[in-house]
Amino acid sequence: MTGLKIQLTKKNATNFVLDIELHLPSQGVTALFGRSGSGKTTLLRCIAGLEKSEIGEVSLNGELWQNSKHWLAPHKRSVGYVFQEASLFPHLSAKENLEFAIKRASVTPAIIDYQEVIALMGIEPLLTKSPSQLSGGERQRIAIARALLIQPKVLLMDEPLSALDEMLKQDILPYLEALCKRVKIPIVYVSHSIDEVIRLADYLVVLDNGKVIDQGVTQAVLGKLPANPIHFQEASVLISGIITEQDDTWGLSTLQFANHSMRVKRNNEKIGDTIKLRVQSKDVSISLSCEDSSSILNRLCVVIDDLITDSKDPSMVTVRMLAGSTPILANITALSADRLNLRKGLNVIAQIKSAAVLR
Repeated sequence: MTGLKIQLTKKNATNFVLDIELHLPSQGVTALFGRSGSGKTTLLRCIAGLEKSEIGEVSLNGELWQNSKHWLAPHKRSVGYVFQEASLFPHLSAKENLEFAIKRASVTPAIIDYQEVIALMGIEPLLTKSPSQLSGGERQRIAIARALLIQPKVLLMDEPLSALDEMLKQDILPYLEALCKRVKIPIVYVSHSIDEVIRLADYLVVLDNGKVIDQGVTQAVLGKLPANPIHFQEASVLISGIITEQDDTWGLSTLQFANHSMRVKRNNEKIGDTIKLRVQSKDVSISLSCEDSSSILNRLCVVIDDLITDSKDPSMVTVRMLAGSTPILANITALSADRLNLRKGLNVIAQIKSAAVLR
């Protein structure tokens, strides 16, 4: 059986119980998402063998790592692990840190070679420096490269950007995106940031109080109504599409998805590139007709799939709409929903400001 199979029960000293059963894809990025204390890091450490669960089974592509009769030590599991803080050897240069990983590399065929890792992470100018001479983002890029050069069968990443400020996060995310597209092994990525999940994850597992609350393709899980515990942050959806046009005069790109298109602020993308966008529910409004006399450029013909009243604030309603198979959420007042007579199955216009779309 391919992929990462996990069935674990673990109780810690504070009586927190991790009770998990998962079968994750054999490649691509799976994000473990949830509030602090939901069990994300504990699960990652159990996969790596750094913590032992009372009951459980862990296997990768049919190779058994743990069950009631068998326990494979952490150093014998083919795992690359990236921690929140880059754990580089301080007495070694960046290059020597990487060479240490090469000596530990698995005997299986290499998933990526040394020069490609250097180019992928953009670290050639950093190799002669010691960890103390590197910024936090540079140290983390070296740590990621080192984890890859072990030639692991699975890469585990525990909130690798959480120790960085926002500017450094934005600097390192493109390197992570390139890595995730290139490496054909399962990557399990712990995060409590919706932005990171949207940019990196193909598959999403939502944890709450030690249990799996939801899982599935990232776009589908994000597109559910806020009753889902994932929406302890601002409700958002993922829109993925291909850049088909670019407007040099106004600095805009056109994103095509299914039979719909959106105009967004132009970035570094090129025509033909696939990009992911985050649209927050608070930045979506609803109209019953398509008015050209509006400053909002993106007006998508959608159908209402469901409505839910906010349990904490009855004056607000979240409307779930479908643009083809792509879900879009709008957070509006209950008064507006009543005045427009919004209901399931009604065709409406979802209006999204180009300036409000996040990447």
